[in-house]
Amino acid sequence: MNVVRPPLPIGINLDGVLVHDGRPTPDTPTRLRWVREAGVFDYIEKNIDPREDFAPYRDWVAEHGVPIGVFGGIFCAGRDEALMHWGLRIGGELGARLFNMQLFARHADGHELNDREVADWFLDAMEHGSAIGCLPSVEVHVDMWNERFHRVEAVGELLARANVPLRLTLDHSHLVFKIGNDEELAASGLQGSADGGRSRLAPSQANSFYRQWLARGWVVHAHTRSVAPGVPGNAAMQRADGRPGRAIQYPFTEPAPGSFHLDWDAQALTTWKDAVLELLAEMKAHPERTPQQISCEFIPFPDYGGGGRYDIWQNNIACARWLQEKWRCR
Repeated sequence: MNVVRPPLPIGINLDGVLVHDGRPTPDTPTRLRWVREAGVFDYIEKNIDPREDFAPYRDWVAEHGVPIGVFGGIFCAGRDEALMHWGLRIGGELGARLFNMQLFARHADGHELNDREVADWFLDAMEHGSAIGCLPSVEVHVDMWNERFHRVEAVGELLARANVPLRLTLDHSHLVFKIGNDEELAASGLQGSADGGRSRLAPSQANSFYRQWLARGWVVHAHTRSVAPGVPGNAAMQRADGRPGRAIQYPFTEPAPGSFHLDWDAQALTTWKDAVLELLAEMKAHPERTPQQISCEFIPFPDYGGGGRYDIWQNNIACARWLQEKWRCR
């Protein structure tokens, strides 16, 4: 028998409040109005930009009734410590209680961060965040130290010795899209996997990375963005170095003809959907050690929906409705 549950708090990354990058980007008050009028989101997730004036945000949030639930940014050790401290402070002042961090794999001087350096970065963030009630969470993400997913456990063990639990943001898209893609598997140290990486990256696998992280109680926040395993890349937009974007976004709903660079197949979403459903089941079974909110994060940019002409905003809405349906009745 289905059990009706209270709604799951669902947020949206403000970068995804637009139709696509071929149209003008709405200003922030317009984006907040869209979020309010959609009626499916409970908070926004906002990335910092040191050039942006955040003074008006408090009034905008009050006017539109959409709180900032998550603040965050992308950082480089040896260069961005002050920016990270500033972001934690601003996030706390704006009411965010979680600060989502991406930390590049390399230090500002060019060397690859070791596990101790990553742990020290996190401890510094915890010290500053605890003082203002905005706690850090490290997102598992491509191009970051933890794209080699096995490093997560090593850093978690180092933090445990300091009696500080690791706090992770889980986005299955950054793992599932690599299945069956030799180049992407190599970037995560999984080259030569006989099963195309499924034993570590696919749902329903006892040894999957994210099942282990959930069991350890490390996952405190989550993103949802649908992907299809084994897609070569985003042929619609290049990265800054001239390579095609990575394939970390596959439309959740069928795109209009010619608006996506591939023929769309609903079945291609199955692996990602199963992984998210596995997360929802874990959240229901163990609320004390799992996140109790999710942010939808369909966005533009080369590695995601950049160059595409399908409606990113409507994909976020459709995904939020799907999450709520599965949360209430499964």
